[in-house]
Amino acid sequence: MREPPRILVVDDVPDNIDILQMRLESQGYEVVTAVDGVEALEKTRELLPDLVLLDVMMPRLDGIETVKQLKADASLPFIPVILVTAKSDTKDVVAGLENGGDDYLTKPVDHAALMARLRAMLRIKALHDTVQQQAARLEAQAGELADWNRTLEARVAAQLGELERVGRLKRFLAPQLAEMIVSSGDDSVLDSHRRDIVVVFCDLRGYTAFAETAEPEEVMAALREYHAALGPLVGQFEGTLDHFLGDGLMVFFNDPLPCPDPAERAVKMAGEMREAVARLQVDWRRRGREIGFGVGIAQGYATLGQIGFAERVDYTAIGTVCNLAARLCDQATDGQILISKRVAGAVEGNARLEEIGDLALKGLSQAVAVYNVG
Repeated sequence: MREPPRILVVDDVPDNIDILQMRLESQGYEVVTAVDGVEALEKTRELLPDLVLLDVMMPRLDGIETVKQLKADASLPFIPVILVTAKSDTKDVVAGLENGGDDYLTKPVDHAALMARLRAMLRIKALHDTVQQQAARLEAQAGELADWNRTLEARVAAQLGELERVGRLKRFLAPQLAEMIVSSGDDSVLDSHRRDIVVVFCDLRGYTAFAETAEPEEVMAALREYHAALGPLVGQFEGTLDHFLGDGLMVFFNDPLPCPDPAERAVKMAGEMREAVARLQVDWRRRGREIGFGVGIAQGYATLGQIGFAERVDYTAIGTVCNLAARLCDQATDGQILISKRVAGAVEGNARLEEIGDLALKGLSQAVAVYNVG
């Protein structure tokens, strides 16, 4: 509602208009006028007064028909209408109220009654406007909330997708590497490519004999201990886990993200693994289990990428270097970490090495120089 309120005075008698206008303006109201119902409708739609003081008996369009049309116009806000009639006939008053009038006065208009009715209607108008404003504000807030909910749902869906991607990548990558790839939004590093890598193979000596004689539950418990001891070391040294296969474990370094010292990381990880398994062996021997641990490490080029199908995808390395690491692992006795010549050259300043000599390994056409990490 405006301040001061705007009042539309409608009467076909100029003297009546002058009197009402003078009285209202003396009380600080803004006054506009119309001489019949047709003009009243036009000015109401144009000026949107806060209240209409409407004479009933007028030419062209009387007050009852005028208020009826005003109240039927859905484009207009709530505007209280006080009917002013010279008749005291109850039917005239009832007709006006039934057609939408909010109050009435009879002529001659008493000034005190006029002001009292007018203030009462304006209070109702102010309350109605407040309710409408609050409703509009609530509607806007509801719209904003709906937008926020949609945004939140989209963010939650994106975060869930990101978590799923991280979870899949963590199956073979160190957690920090998986999160780095997902946060960058670039999975192209997992596309098929060729790279120089260091491959680590390790498994248990005497595992087959143990699995043949022990109960399946005992074998499963031993594997759980073994995997729990070695698995965290892969993440600690930021290796890429190719697979667990029973007691066999394959890890490679320098892919999918390059690292400056892949051979050193591989040898250090293998040393930590050897110590971790040695701690397990104390308990295993106490239970009569004769189980050893061997490691093979080789460096060379391989083709790397994702293999599998829609429901299951793994990231793996394929190449002679993988076969060489596996064959070195096969040759290792309990506690040995056998490494190829390239790996030995990369770590000789940081590891105690023992030259084993050239070994003929299954599946390889030439003998290979082999070293043991002390």
